[in-house]
Amino acid sequence: MLIAVRRQFNETGYHGTSVDDLSRVTGLSKGSLYSAFGDKETLFRRIFDEYCASSDQSAAARVDGPEDQALDRLRAWLTAPDGCPDRRGCLLAKTTAELAWEDEGIAARSLAAYETLLESCRMLVEQAQRAGQVDPAADSAALGGLVVATHRGLEALLKAGVDTKTLNRIANATIDSITLEPTRTSA
Repeated sequence: MLIAVRRQFNETGYHGTSVDDLSRVTGLSKGSLYSAFGDKETLFRRIFDEYCASSDQSAAARVDGPEDQALDRLRAWLTAPDGCPDRRGCLLAKTTAELAWEDEGIAARSLAAYETLLESCRMLVEQAQRAGQVDPAADSAALGGLVVATHRGLEALLKAGVDTKTLNRIANATIDSITLEPTRTSA
């Protein structure tokens, strides 16, 4: 049921989702919806916090693994599977764009989630540096930030309908640009 609610918020945003929409996707009457989850804002905050917590866990899991495979894990995070695309995109990015400017709580949770992503990417770059794949003198935080910024940009391009092949060429070029000896061609 919460998956359907998350999908609805992801498709139409917080402001674009009505209580009627939530009743329809859950199959609950408005009264039952309020009894089970509280008001729309409370339900949204729960969904958003759970989404961010899942993002945090995924970021932490990416750091685990052999140092000489850190760039592979970054590349895998950036590349889209063939035939992909769920063009709804990321609830974190969508919510940040829609609500962070007007809601300090959402802004703080968004910032915390992005800081986790930045930190995990920094750690992966440092692993690759120790493995001799990235210049050890390079700024690992800036390179990790480049990867996060590329991820967000790729998501926007995906939502606009850019094909997977093009997206993956960009992803590969990003990782190749920080690698001492690129193993893939960006073409």
